[in-house]
Amino acid sequence: MTGPSTPAPTDPQPASEPQASGDPYAPYASADPYAPYASADPYAPYASAAPHGPSASSGRGSSSGRGPSSGRGPSSGPYRPGGPDGSPEASGPTIGDRLHATDPERRAAATPRILLFALLTGLLTAWLLYDGVGANLLICGVAAAVVAGVVARAAGRRIRPWTVVWSLLALALAAVPAFWDAGWPALLASGCALGLASLALHGGRRWSGVLLALPAVLWQPVPGVGWVWGAMEGRPLPGRGRIVPVLKALAVAAVLLTVFGLLFASADVAMADLLAGLSPSIDVHQLPLRGLLFALGTLTALGFAHIAAGPRRWDRLVVRPGRERRRLEWALPLVALNLMFGAFAVIQAMVVLGGADAVLSNTGMSRSAYARQGFWQLSVITVLTLVVVAVAKRWAPRTTPADRRLTRILLGLLCLLALAVVASALGRMWFYVDASGLTRLRLWVLVVEIWLGVVFLLLITAGFTRGARWLPRAVVLSGMLTVAVYGLMGPDAIIAEQNVARYERSQQIDLRNVRELSADAVPALGRLPNPQRICALELIRADLANDPGPWYATSRSAARAREILAARPLVEGGRATASACERAGLHVDPYF
Repeated sequence: MTGPSTPAPTDPQPASEPQASGDPYAPYASADPYAPYASADPYAPYASAAPHGPSASSGRGSSSGRGPSSGRGPSSGPYRPGGPDGSPEASGPTIGDRLHATDPERRAAATPRILLFALLTGLLTAWLLYDGVGANLLICGVAAAVVAGVVARAAGRRIRPWTVVWSLLALALAAVPAFWDAGWPALLASGCALGLASLALHGGRRWSGVLLALPAVLWQPVPGVGWVWGAMEGRPLPGRGRIVPVLKALAVAAVLLTVFGLLFASADVAMADLLAGLSPSIDVHQLPLRGLLFALGTLTALGFAHIAAGPRRWDRLVVRPGRERRRLEWALPLVALNLMFGAFAVIQAMVVLGGADAVLSNTGMSRSAYARQGFWQLSVITVLTLVVVAVAKRWAPRTTPADRRLTRILLGLLCLLALAVVASALGRMWFYVDASGLTRLRLWVLVVEIWLGVVFLLLITAGFTRGARWLPRAVVLSGMLTVAVYGLMGPDAIIAEQNVARYERSQQIDLRNVRELSADAVPALGRLPNPQRICALELIRADLANDPGPWYATSRSAARAREILAARPLVEGGRATASACERAGLHVDPYF
């Protein structure tokens, strides 16, 4: 979500972002890396003479609510190295100068309506989230999004296609707790939903803009409070002459009713019963947690509203390219690494195609044991390869077209060979799971390995295109889609299904693993025979034994698990369930 596009600030330097011959791996090739961006930048300054919402002349247009701009004056803009006369300086820009270039040109003023909406969001959060997490997380997220939308509309910002993409994906992630009961996927999805909401409000196309916008919401609540406080300070309370007398009358009535109500209740039992039914019941033990949830909901809403009023333009935080190395100095290590990756790919092809007898005879391992061995090492190699590609890209030679062509060839070949490592790791995990069963850790690492393969495919695709400005958003989109699919497919349900299917084939199951799953696993584990079924479900039944929460704090999976356990109950009593695990071959503490 970004502001309306306007002409770029006056500057003698070119406003476009140059790229080196369409090389997707080349960093900014301009002789002046701090040249301002053109008007196509979604963070172009607000140029409307009469901005929407509160007037800029009201003294509340800045981030502190006291001026129409951020205080830099009309000459402010992205930092440019050099002295007052334009001569270059040897010291270069500082970190503060680079951050100063990302300041918003204008921030809309906070209004009493925004404060009221934020407080209502806090009350909604304290009411809904106290009983647990389910559909209430999505409801509270929508409430905070409404507050941000109201502020963005007042600031005159427009909805862009990528804003819609990030927002819809954030809502999908926030809906994960409504479907599944497992805690880890819900926590991961909730964190990613916050990051995507921040990215939707900031916008961003370059690596700096996308990666820094994701966590930016974490440090927004405190500036958001200051933004509202500065706008509200000194503002006259509307209708003060009518509201204050009403508040005084309510306070006096509350005191009188409390005093006389206590006296009447102590004098007559029937009156005491009547007053007890009319007075609200408040559990003092709930107040600390509800107060914390109220503060959390209010601060989150204010943080998003502060971003919507005027986001930082992280895209303008330009990172200098590294000093390019000589061609031989840079290429020799990559050529050697490519040769090693190529040798590994050839060996894996021999194993897959059936010509691995000589390799296996030298190692003394069976084919299945050889396939399972080394998965974790290959996963580390995959991650390190991405690091090597990023570092090599930064220091790559880029002066001539031949240099840039060499960069694309060597880095593209390394990414292509890395796909062979990803395929080998996935194949080994397949045999690993078939032999030992699926666990939460194995499934998560498997999903991450698949996503890393997608990232390598995106890098290879970028090498064949003339421009790669789409790459940062594509990588983040692929990662967030992976988290959404991982959460919405029900990881614990898949783990239980695979282990039960393995038991039906081989009569083998790791009960210690499946006992730790959530209520999502009940439908699959319910197919096991007794005593395996009783042993696998006893801990889940204990977690569900408490009174079910309201509909908005209970997942659909937990409600279904309660129905299944009610239709086919387990053997009651700790001694009976402990003996069931012993009969199944698992020794556990009967007083779990």
